[in-house]
Amino acid sequence: MISLGCRIRQHTWLKTVLAFIAGAVTSLSFAPYDVWPLYPLALAALLWLTEQSRPKQAFGLWLSFGFGSFVFGISWVHVSIYHFGGMPLAVSMLLMALLALYLALYPALAGMCWCRFGLRKKKRATSASGNSYWNNLVLFPVLWVLTEWLRGWVLTGFPWLWAGYSQASGPLLPLASYIGTLGISLLLAMLAGSLHLLLHQRWLPMPLLTLLLALSIWQAPLHNGIARTGASVSVALVQGNIPQSMKWQPEALWPTLLKYMELSRPYLDKDLVIWPEAAIPAPEHMVAEFLDNADKVANLHDTAIVTGIISLTQPNFYNAVVVLGNARQHAQPHGDYQVAATANQYRKHHLLPIGEFVPLESLLRPLAPLFNLPMSSFSRGNYIQPNLQATGHQLAPAICYEIAFPEQLRHNITPDTQLLLTISNDAWFGSSNGPLQHMEIAQMRAAELGRPLLRGTNNGVTAIVDEKGHISAKLPQFTEGVLSADVPLVQGQTPFSRWGEKPLLFGCLLLLLISLLKQRQPH
Repeated sequence: MISLGCRIRQHTWLKTVLAFIAGAVTSLSFAPYDVWPLYPLALAALLWLTEQSRPKQAFGLWLSFGFGSFVFGISWVHVSIYHFGGMPLAVSMLLMALLALYLALYPALAGMCWCRFGLRKKKRATSASGNSYWNNLVLFPVLWVLTEWLRGWVLTGFPWLWAGYSQASGPLLPLASYIGTLGISLLLAMLAGSLHLLLHQRWLPMPLLTLLLALSIWQAPLHNGIARTGASVSVALVQGNIPQSMKWQPEALWPTLLKYMELSRPYLDKDLVIWPEAAIPAPEHMVAEFLDNADKVANLHDTAIVTGIISLTQPNFYNAVVVLGNARQHAQPHGDYQVAATANQYRKHHLLPIGEFVPLESLLRPLAPLFNLPMSSFSRGNYIQPNLQATGHQLAPAICYEIAFPEQLRHNITPDTQLLLTISNDAWFGSSNGPLQHMEIAQMRAAELGRPLLRGTNNGVTAIVDEKGHISAKLPQFTEGVLSADVPLVQGQTPFSRWGEKPLLFGCLLLLLISLLKQRQPH
């Protein structure tokens, strides 16, 4: 076995292929497969393959790993580019591959730095990092987390497929309320380091780490600061299942509006009726009569309709959420509803590149239909905005892609926030894994912030998530329907809600500094 391993590591191309396969396997850790143990196993395999590599060679191996991980993990990007972006198949595949290659730079940076910083000066040519406790249990996890964080920040960020998201259905989920998704990524990287040490007959770290994690998981729900109040809110989430090809067609506007209203009528006795992102696919001045009528109907039934809409404040368009009907109290005074005049709305801040705004617009728009998608000229809302008020309840919203940014949502909740709300239109991604991965990202926000989450979508996954991050109810994808339930309310504040990612990132930077100082010491 040892001699076979030595022979494998002598062949650069074989190692590169194995690294790609290991990366591809990580896609099975996320929805819809949820085989989470594969992620630390794949990382451990790469640590083993990287032994005896120079930093440049390590960069290549981890680049191959990252490319395999993202080219399979975000294959749903191709669906939107090819089917809705008007690009030829070969071009859409190439663009997806280029995105995957860019994202692969971040694990490649982590692997290269692990090889570079983990080697003693006199032993760089033949790595001594393979059996080092510090390098496997501290240095590698720290580098992994810092590069994941960078990926979620550079060029507006793309935090999709952070390792921690594999725990949306895994045993480490309760720890999200303390350390967040990136903290769980750190633990998975530590598990990978422990597995790597097992290959060098270093047996102690694995059982010790497993015991500590088991105790932490057992105790976490008892001390996270969240408790149910005994009160609940009745909700109805409407899934219209409007085909994406019809979504922005002028002739489909009124049939779409009437469909949402007809689906909602049997549920107007609920406290909240939720419609998805851009359920009203037009600026408010074009549908003023409908908005006024919907506002009066909701007021008449002492309910609130919370809907996505295109908001216009000259000269800017916004992807927005507004509240129709009863906002603060029962028996609202009746009158004409004017969206532009009310502060009870939310405007999306974190826009999706290409889909909602086009960088270098004057250069890119003429090149291809991809850069001229419907509603791809939105303006940004403020980073921090007031909670929405609906029948006296306070909702912290996030529209579509924004739910992937934990710090933004954390900054928008207050001690009075009762519910998290995310609305989306994932019809762009067809029957791919994209909407299911999007759902598990939303689960992690609920677990981190200790609040129930309502997720309303056009064609799925429409769901209700409890304060622990577990899906309590959901609708099937690709069907029209209404999800109705009573959602228990909670009180309190999780440690992550209070402190966010700062303690984790500060600790990682401090440990990285210690690693650099250790390297400079004479041996």
